[in-house]
Amino acid sequence: MNDADSAERVKGRAKLAESVVRDLLEIRAEIVSETARSNKLLDGVHHNFRESARNLLHYLALRRRDVRPLQLRLAGLGLSSLGRTESHVLANIDAVLVAAHRLAGREWEPPPTSSLAVDHARGRALLAEHTESLLGPASRGRSVRIMVTIPSEAADDPALIRELLDQGMNCMRVNCAHDGPEEWTRMIAHLRRAEEDLGTPCRVVMDLAGPKLRTGPLAEGARVIRVRPKRDVYGRVKLPARVWLTAEESQKAPPTFADAVLPVPEAWLNHLRSGGTISLTDARNAKRTLNVVDRTDDGCWAEAHDTAYISSGTILRYIGGTGDAPQKEAQVGELPAKPAFLLIRKDDYLIITRDLEPGRDATFDSAGRVLTPAAIGCTIPEVFDEVRAGEAIWFDDGKIGGIVERITHERVIVRITQAAPEGSKLRSDKGINLPESALALSALTAKDIEDLQFVCRNADVVELSFANSAKDIEMLQENIEEMCSGTPAVVLKIETRRGFENLPDMLLAAMQMPRCGVMIARGDLAVECGFERLAEVQEEILWICEAAHVPVIWATQVLETLAKKGMPSRAEVTDAAMGDRAECVMLNKGPHVVDAVRSLDDILRRMQAHQRKKQAMMRELHLAHSVDSK
Repeated sequence: MNDADSAERVKGRAKLAESVVRDLLEIRAEIVSETARSNKLLDGVHHNFRESARNLLHYLALRRRDVRPLQLRLAGLGLSSLGRTESHVLANIDAVLVAAHRLAGREWEPPPTSSLAVDHARGRALLAEHTESLLGPASRGRSVRIMVTIPSEAADDPALIRELLDQGMNCMRVNCAHDGPEEWTRMIAHLRRAEEDLGTPCRVVMDLAGPKLRTGPLAEGARVIRVRPKRDVYGRVKLPARVWLTAEESQKAPPTFADAVLPVPEAWLNHLRSGGTISLTDARNAKRTLNVVDRTDDGCWAEAHDTAYISSGTILRYIGGTGDAPQKEAQVGELPAKPAFLLIRKDDYLIITRDLEPGRDATFDSAGRVLTPAAIGCTIPEVFDEVRAGEAIWFDDGKIGGIVERITHERVIVRITQAAPEGSKLRSDKGINLPESALALSALTAKDIEDLQFVCRNADVVELSFANSAKDIEMLQENIEEMCSGTPAVVLKIETRRGFENLPDMLLAAMQMPRCGVMIARGDLAVECGFERLAEVQEEILWICEAAHVPVIWATQVLETLAKKGMPSRAEVTDAAMGDRAECVMLNKGPHVVDAVRSLDDILRRMQAHQRKKQAMMRELHLAHSVDSK
């Protein structure tokens, strides 16, 4: 390259730098003036969040325009492209302006008021302070906290809570939709003892149930048990079915696995002996036998070599092992009802009733044509006063979808547009989502306000479910001030489209309190916003919260297969690793939840060495040593 080419290149860079300076100064002026117009908003913010609220307003002003063309020009000059500016917006813009002016051949100094701007170090420090204030101290070697939803059985299992704490739980979450004050009290007492024993602190987080719209009850299912032996590929019995017979007056659980448990009269049970035979006619009118193979003090074991459907009231006839004893009859006692469900198929119609009468399945004529569609109630029927025909409706976390066709005073008619090819089972107490409907539901129900009295006395953090507007936050704040001597921290659960769209306003309302956070409740949020949009939505929540220096809890289905079945999927491990970009990751309950905590702790510790939020951390890379230099 000759001198002329070099001079032309310098001139070109200076010209590019001048265009960048003009755009940055225009953006800066917009940010400053926007913040000045919002001084009233800042006046109400708690002093803990004053700097953070100002930075949030800076970020919102920046993101009101498309900055992508400017980012490309900044990258061409070798300058910061503002891609990681969330936590320190004005300070970052000023730093880029100083460098761009120099490339343009002149100097520029930020105005004296810029000294109030949050810089990179201060932004990180504020987020760390707010996180510790909300979620407690971090574990050694892991900055991201782990929250665990405690199952009901933990009220009577102190060892479970102790083990969870020992494996890395930082926050114990109690769901107020389940159990009650007596169980919650025992759970918290178990935690406090475990904290003292292990010398490890843990925050108590209580989740208010909120106005969850759910399906109503269904007519009780059949009281029948299928007893089926295991067969090989040729249909030969490999293992007979194991049947446990127990006295119905004082039922005892089987000492080992049983394929079926049958309650029977104690007097009849006492006649049974090993080697005896029990004959019966099952619910299909098939003749079947059970062979008595063992007798214990608590009950009796029998084996079945043929499949049988045994219902409550089935007659059992016992023949003694010697063959000459008289037949003795007994009836099978009350069996548990099978979980009821409606089988919903695409293009079916479903009736949503405005009462809680048990739902029923569809009825058909002799040609298999529907006479009356399936029907089910809902827990908050008044929401349908605000629903319009043509709006979408989803059931059971998006497993079933439909369109509202018609609304009457007593019912809502839904045409099903999405279900599994073989049909989907809709059970009672499953979530209903109306993402396109403008529902005027308060985030606090009467039950929530009653539960809040317990929360105020016992919890460190209260989670507000279905937070949709700043008014919801203000209502919670008013109730806390009225009921609580102290002030529990508040977490906003973002699980609706309205909650997502109103997040900035809700954050500014929550920042009037000394401690607050946000939970990305990805289950309902995915249904409300669309599964294909969930990745984008959760990114935006992370950006907005980082700009506000507000900690985020990454929730819903994290390592769910591991917690429930003992083995994670590959996708789950990747998802758990992505949780490193939040300040806390939440695990739901399951029989293997202790293993899930242990695995999540390991994943987060490994990821911490590679990234912090979205910034790649250049730890020594083992692969860099793998090239043979010989």
